Amino acid sequence: MLLRWIRRNLVVLAGLLTLAYLILPNIVVMVFSFNAPKGRFNYAWQEFSLNAWKDPCGAPDLCTALGLSLQLAAWATLAATALGTMIAFALVRYRFRARGAINSLIFLPMSMPEVVMAASLLTLFLNMGAELGFWTVLIAHIMFCLSFVVVAVKARVMSMDPRLEEAARDLYAGPVQTFLRVTLPIAAPGIAAGALLAFALSFDDFIITNFNSGSTVTFPMYVWGSAQRGTPVQINVIGTAMFVIAVLVVVAGQFTAARRKRTEHLQ
Repeated sequence: MLLRWIRRNLVVLAGLLTLAYLILPNIVVMVFSFNAPKGRFNYAWQEFSLNAWKDPCGAPDLCTALGLSLQLAAWATLAATALGTMIAFALVRYRFRARGAINSLIFLPMSMPEVVMAASLLTLFLNMGAELGFWTVLIAHIMFCLSFVVVAVKARVMSMDPRLEEAARDLYAGPVQTFLRVTLPIAAPGIAAGALLAFALSFDDFIITNFNSGSTVTFPMYVWGSAQRGTPVQINVIGTAMFVIAVLVVVAGQFTAARRKRTEHLQ
C-alpha cells in the first residue's frame, strides 16, 4: 500500500524534496539572523535576539557595500534590459548577415566559466588603461547580464502572433502606437523576467566583480571578506530581507497573472 502510494506520488515527492533542498540554506540564514553570537562568528546558535534587526547597518561599511551593489544592479539591469530587448527583437524579426553567428555568440557568456570571463575582462581593461572601479564593474555586469535578457525576451517575442500588430496597423495605428499599445504589453512578461534575472545576477556576482573592482567593495565581496575575520549577524538580516522581497515579488507576479487570466476567462 505504502509503496503503491509512493509510486503514484513519486514526482510530487521528488519536487518537494528538491524544493526543501533549495530553501533549506535560506531558512538557516533566516534563523541565524535572530542569533546573538558570543564570538565574532555567527555559526553556532547562542540565544534569540532582535538586536541585528533593530540596527541592520550596525556592521562597519555593510550598508555602504549593500548600497553600491544595489546601485550597480539597478544600472546594469536598465542597460542590459534595454539593449537585450532591442537585440532580441532584431534577431527574431529581421534577417541580416551574420545573424546565425550572433545567435551563437549570445550564448557564449552564459556557457563560459566566470573565472575565464573575469580574467579576459581584466586583461581588456588593463590594456585599455582603464582604472578599475565602479565603471569597470558596471561594464562587466552589463556584458554578462545581456545574454540572459536576450534569451528571456527572445523566447517571448518568438511566441508573439504578428497578426496582432498587423491588425493594429490596419486600424491606422502608427509604428509608435503599435509598439506601445500592442507589441510592448505582449512582450512585457519576457522583458520583466529578463530584468529580474539580470538584477539578481548582478547583485549576486562575486567572481567577475572581484577581478575588476579595484578598491570597490560590493555586498558579495563584503560577505566574503567577513567570512575570514568574523561574520556579523547583520549579513544574515540583509540576506533574509532580500529573500523575502524576492519571494513577495514572485508571489505578486503569480497572483497578478492568475487574476488577469480569471478576468479574461470571465469576459
